[in-house]
Amino acid sequence: MGETASPIYVRKGTAKDMPAVHALVQELADYEKEPQAVSTTAETFVADGFGETPWFSCFVAEHPSDGIVGFALYFNKYSTWKGRALYLEDLYVQEKYRQHGIGTLLFKALVAEAKVRQCQRMEWQVLDWNAPAIRFYEKLGADLDATWINGKLFPADFDRLLAQ
Repeated sequence: MGETASPIYVRKGTAKDMPAVHALVQELADYEKEPQAVSTTAETFVADGFGETPWFSCFVAEHPSDGIVGFALYFNKYSTWKGRALYLEDLYVQEKYRQHGIGTLLFKALVAEAKVRQCQRMEWQVLDWNAPAIRFYEKLGADLDATWINGKLFPADFDRLLAQ
């Protein structure tokens, strides 16, 4: 995608990148104070991202000697009001590589992808306590909307609800 002052390249992720991406996902979970929450594996990522029906895509930021130092994982979403949307699940850059424009390069790669896909919007979430991420998105001109409440169900909830 591009080059920064340091030799970092942003490109589409491949199946071979998934062990490194998964390791970064674990770093992100540690940072978000949820180290035990990750139940995916690198193999899950390969199967779900590069199988017959891919569930996600990603961009990676690669350093020539340190390998994958950041990623942005995304998937298609559809809005009944707006139509096509791109959903950014996670954007993460290793701590020692932050403040070098790598997050911006990854985010711009996503914006370019949303444009190519003719998306009407791009969406993501940010934890309300993650001040550095909030500043990052605000600096990019993002609309951060605190009025929505997130809902979630898990497999145990599926079973409980379906048994009713």
